[in-house]
Amino acid sequence: MKSLLSSQPRLSVHATGPRHNLPRPNPQASLQFNPDRRIARRCCRLTVKSVLDSATIDQLGIPSSDIRNPSVSTSYRSSKLPNPNQTVLDAQARVCTGPTQTRPLDEPQAFKVFETILKSVRGELKGEEEVSKAQLGAFFAAMTIRANAFPEETQWSEGERRAVNVFWPLLARVLPPDVVFIADPEGSIMGVGSSVGPQYTGNGSSEMRLVGALREVLAGGHLGYEEVQGVLRDVLPLRVGDVDGSGVSEALLSAFLIGQRMNRETDRELKAYCLAFDDELGPAPVADVRSLTHYGEPYDGNTRFFRSTLFVAAVRSCYDESSLLHGVEWMPPKGGITEEQMLKFMGANTNLTPLQAKDLLEDDEVGFAYLSLREACPSLYSLVGLREHIKKRPPLATTEKVQQFVRARGKEAIVAGFYHEGYEEPLLMLMKRRGVHSGLVVKGEEGALSMTTRLRPANASKGLPVNYCSGFRSSSLESAIELDGVSRQSFNIEVNAKDFGFEPTDTPRTDRSVSRNIELGLAALHGQKGPAYDRIVLNAGMVDHLLGCDGAEDVSVAFDRAREAIDSGKALKKLLNYIKISQKVR
Repeated sequence: MKSLLSSQPRLSVHATGPRHNLPRPNPQASLQFNPDRRIARRCCRLTVKSVLDSATIDQLGIPSSDIRNPSVSTSYRSSKLPNPNQTVLDAQARVCTGPTQTRPLDEPQAFKVFETILKSVRGELKGEEEVSKAQLGAFFAAMTIRANAFPEETQWSEGERRAVNVFWPLLARVLPPDVVFIADPEGSIMGVGSSVGPQYTGNGSSEMRLVGALREVLAGGHLGYEEVQGVLRDVLPLRVGDVDGSGVSEALLSAFLIGQRMNRETDRELKAYCLAFDDELGPAPVADVRSLTHYGEPYDGNTRFFRSTLFVAAVRSCYDESSLLHGVEWMPPKGGITEEQMLKFMGANTNLTPLQAKDLLEDDEVGFAYLSLREACPSLYSLVGLREHIKKRPPLATTEKVQQFVRARGKEAIVAGFYHEGYEEPLLMLMKRRGVHSGLVVKGEEGALSMTTRLRPANASKGLPVNYCSGFRSSSLESAIELDGVSRQSFNIEVNAKDFGFEPTDTPRTDRSVSRNIELGLAALHGQKGPAYDRIVLNAGMVDHLLGCDGAEDVSVAFDRAREAIDSGKALKKLLNYIKISQKVR
């Protein structure tokens, strides 16, 4: 098959043709590590487990005292972050979601939640039992939006109504004014008339703008592009506990963030979230590379399955397809394995600035880079703790995947993962707005980018299947913003790995183990054939082909060059180089 894409302006491709006779990996093949034979010979003698220590500590000269090595992703959560109240958080998981997904609380649940809130506000709960301001904002925003705008089946249950009737007269006396406003902005929802909500304006200019926007959101409405951007720029970075009172109410901000997600954001709202902080650190540096792919993995990581993108980036760099990965060390709600955790475990520098990432992209010995949101966009990073107390994903969980913290002189592409059907088109819209030449969204396992080689179960649930891909690409070197719609080729495809010669296998489980994920990836880069190896090859080759990368017009050739990058030892050396060189950048 020369190409999965025809020359038509728009097409839908389903790879259901005959199985291709692609070269089969030889499990007994010896590895030929080329340029740095000292590292190669040593790595070949090591078990995968010991590679984690020796390759990073002994070979690269990293003092063991400088390496933080927790094995489970949850251990990366900062101990400085206050824990949310679990009772209310469980309720938020049910009610802080969309018009059809919300699951109303039954009477025992509702009474327990409202009683917990009342005790907390009265000061009877301390420490982790205390209900945070952010939780109060998110929970009551959800209750208000459901009452004002949701269909009947996801509005308040009878149990919730009875709980409100019992507890609201008591809560209205002790809740702070901002929370009373969120719960009853017009003084008409809770059944007990109050002037607090209708008269509330906030404290200071930032809160006044936020309150004005919230009135529309709490009514189930939508905001304009400039209005959303104005709110975000006013209130971020989030300043918690400012003694001068210059910060913004966490209750109001959490209500705003979860409220916009519950109302299902419009394109203009998503564009505002996506572009609001592009200039926070000044213009993005421009890397002198012919091709750059921005990888938008879900920031909250993987909790079950092998996460392959870091190793895919090392493979693609071997044939001059540069990749920029970005994310965080730990992010709710999943708190799963991230690229930052893996790189930190192996001893890499995860505090790079965009300018330093640019240098690594341009370095022939590396060719890929990782940027932490902490360094690339401090304003958005300041929300990590608040997002745990919101419980559900805010609009930022979509838009943070479509960022360009470094630009390129050559072609640029963005690849992003998604899970919930309906977000694939908004993601592609944002990519087009970014002006990249190619864009791709992948429904990988856990909503991540990793396509799988396992067969689709016969009893698979309805909706888009895992390995569904949709995207666009252009052959012109001009910015996609400058191209008309006819010049842009759109496509969608369900990738069946078996059609391309891959043996169907179950995805390796990692179950939050950072070390296990690294072991699988390093074993594959050492040439050990198996499910992890196949997934790296599949994801590198298929992404190259779908994005229209040079030399990947024939998908079988794209797979072959990915295998060659691994079996030659080049990909492993690129990863080791990244660990070593990232420590030395200044």
